[in-house]
Amino acid sequence: MPDFSDEQSAPPVAAKPSEPVETSVLENEEDEAPWGQLFPVVGIGASAGGLEAFTQVLKALPSDGGMAYVLVQHLDPKHESMLADLLAQHTSMPVQQAAQGTKVAPDHIYIIPPNTQMAIRHGVLELSPRNEGRGPKLPIDYFFSSLAQDLRSRAVGVVLSGVASDGTLGLEAIKAAGGITFAQDTSAKFDGMPRSAITAGAVDFETMFVAPLNMEMGPTLFFLAMVACSSEITVPPPMRTK
Repeated sequence: MPDFSDEQSAPPVAAKPSEPVETSVLENEEDEAPWGQLFPVVGIGASAGGLEAFTQVLKALPSDGGMAYVLVQHLDPKHESMLADLLAQHTSMPVQQAAQGTKVAPDHIYIIPPNTQMAIRHGVLELSPRNEGRGPKLPIDYFFSSLAQDLRSRAVGVVLSGVASDGTLGLEAIKAAGGITFAQDTSAKFDGMPRSAITAGAVDFETMFVAPLNMEMGPTLFFLAMVACSSEITVPPPMRTK
């Protein structure tokens, strides 16, 4: 996994599936965020069909759960995004499109802007222009990899509906860092992204993210993130929350 300790470095686009994936993120290091982060940050990756699933779980999340949420949605790079306004209708938590240098705060939701890559370093969101070169665009892997490096055991990764495999390498990094990983189950409209992550063994919890079980998902996500922040409790073995 890439190292984000250098202020001048930015997280590279995730490796192609044919390349080896380095998963030994935290060898000989403490599990907690090295800069003293005390609350979990939940990264949510979504593409086609994922917005509907995230809207459902958003309705069930407590507004004072003490976690920050960052949505990395595949967006049209040539159009402005209305996601912040749309999602704000379903939660009392503040929702905003991320800007360069935004410091994440608990009980806030941040949305990736169009045509950008986003990373997190010391709890601050860093934006850069999207790579326009050849090859796949993997903004979810890009953000999740930085989240794993920055938050370690306080990182939570969620992959929702979408095609292809963006998010798989990122969830592997979060899992290796001691964080908790989720993927949408067969309820996904497009199961390419969650199925890729599940097949790779990168998912702790395979979950239905649609009504009516979304009412269970919010408290479950909240509880598991709190477990990840406790040195006295261990995360239970992977299971299906169905």
